[in-house]
Amino acid sequence: MKISTKGRYALRVMIDLSQFTNNEYISLKEISERQEISLKYLESIIGMLCRAGFVLSLRGKCGGYKLARKPGEYTIGSILKLTEGSLAPVACLEGDINQCSRAINCITLPMWQKLDKIIDDYLESVTIEDLLKQQNEFRGNDYII
Repeated sequence: MKISTKGRYALRVMIDLSQFTNNEYISLKEISERQEISLKYLESIIGMLCRAGFVLSLRGKCGGYKLARKPGEYTIGSILKLTEGSLAPVACLEGDINQCSRAINCITLPMWQKLDKIIDDYLESVTIEDLLKQQNEFRGNDYII
């Protein structure tokens, strides 16, 4: 499993919206500048996030984007699954039903299934709010040994 640029940037957008909003809409241009991501690329990502109901949009002079819910209600897994489709470590686990003709006799399948569950459980246990708290805790330890 390798997370694409689209997945990583979607996380950055969601975190940015969590950090820099006071329940106000933020322009995509501001996010683009802060995150150093091209506006064109962000347009496709934000469209995906809007269609999924992760962010709200408002057109016009004071328009922009904001989170539809609180940061603690978004798991990293949900964002990555939206952008990546599947987070399965092997192709045969990508769908709901394993289509591999060797699945019945596959000695490695249980290992891949367990890895897939570990990945999913972990990413579904971490929220945007957790990442923000972690960053604040890390910044609070500015001492030199």
